[in-house]
Amino acid sequence: MENKNLSEILVVDDDPGHRTTLRTLLKTWGYNISEADGGRAAVDRVRQRPFELILMDVRMAKMGGIDALKEIKAYNPAIPIVIMTAYSSVQSAVEAMKAGAYDYLTKPLDFDELQLTIQRALEHTRLKHENQDLKARLKNLAESRQIVSVSTQMKSLLDMVVTIAPSEATVLITGASGTGKELIARAVHANSSRSSGPMVSVNCAALTESLLESELFGHEKGAFTGADKRREGRFVRAHQGSLFLDEVGEMSMAMQAKLLRVLQEGEIQRVGGENPVAVDVRILAATNKDLGQMVADGQFREDLFYRLNVVNLHIPPLAQRTDDIAALAQHFINQYAGRNRKPIKGFTPRAMDDLLKYPWPGNVRELENAVERAVILSPGEYITEKDLPLNISQNNGRAQPQAATQAGAAGADEGGSLDKMEQSAIVSALERAGGNKSEAARLLGITRRTLYNKLEKYGLG
Repeated sequence: MENKNLSEILVVDDDPGHRTTLRTLLKTWGYNISEADGGRAAVDRVRQRPFELILMDVRMAKMGGIDALKEIKAYNPAIPIVIMTAYSSVQSAVEAMKAGAYDYLTKPLDFDELQLTIQRALEHTRLKHENQDLKARLKNLAESRQIVSVSTQMKSLLDMVVTIAPSEATVLITGASGTGKELIARAVHANSSRSSGPMVSVNCAALTESLLESELFGHEKGAFTGADKRREGRFVRAHQGSLFLDEVGEMSMAMQAKLLRVLQEGEIQRVGGENPVAVDVRILAATNKDLGQMVADGQFREDLFYRLNVVNLHIPPLAQRTDDIAALAQHFINQYAGRNRKPIKGFTPRAMDDLLKYPWPGNVRELENAVERAVILSPGEYITEKDLPLNISQNNGRAQPQAATQAGAAGADEGGSLDKMEQSAIVSALERAGGNKSEAARLLGITRRTLYNKLEKYGLG
């Protein structure tokens, strides 16, 4: 009985004995096998059902392998095809590869080589499909606004974003200030079925209660002094899109009750109005507070909390995902160096070491500000520790440069200290890169050749 979970392989050969041998062998390797006695039959079988791999002879009476290969590739270019022939010919091999063959094997087949080729072809196809799927799923995320991440935590978070974005679930994004909660909200919207609609944002902490009510729900003409005409609120503007409520924990209890009604009824009422207005809006909320504790303390409505917290996306602070620091810092260099027309390429080892050891209480926002400042101040191609804010460089326990009159006397010690710091930064980068020297060089902001020279200098090769 055919196992639907096994890879489907089509064996194409006009020699029934060879087909039997391959069928028996491939079944013992755990594959489901179908057969075709010629190229025409192979083309017909491919049009009837999908196959994950085709093993096909070149010389066959009923349409040759090259012609069948071309027809199959024209119909479904994703199927890998391995060509087999008893006539070892460079010309045939080149023709097959140009026509789109995955590989080329000669008869009599080396079974170990055959098994390895099949495994490689199937793995190549699997990775290709996964890559295409990932690109498709993250396309809107990348287009909407770049989120730079290499850490396991952030990759898991972005996977969750892609998973939940197509739903209509309300999302609560939590995390400290500066971690990028609005970026995640935009990523959810961009990957949702509402991406063609508007995404409207409002900072609940920036407005008084009366202003927030008017901003969210709108008001009628004459509703209050200065209301000389009807004004639509953020809910109406976000119709058939998403509404991002930043710092939702700052809402008063009265506003929380009004927000809860909108979530329950799907309609709003303008300030000073009498008739409800239906709205179709997905709520994305964010807070840097512990809403669960606020519920326990009687400062946040429990029913609203559960309405908002259908899906929770928590962004860890930058100090807990140090793997992202170097990537983010380089991203901000690229961004601000271009904007300020500065030829800055990266960081010196000491500067990068300072960035990696600083706790970043202001998270990504603080890192971005520090890099922007450094780009503006830096006179060279690489940002040094002197270009960083004092609180970052001093955090490393490094004494500040002495006056010029003391520089000569301190020169030797300072040189030794520099070497130690440089070694420490290189070792740290190699550990973080898992021994990958190209990645370590990228983290340090230097070229691969420079890194090799440093490794040789310090005997770290």
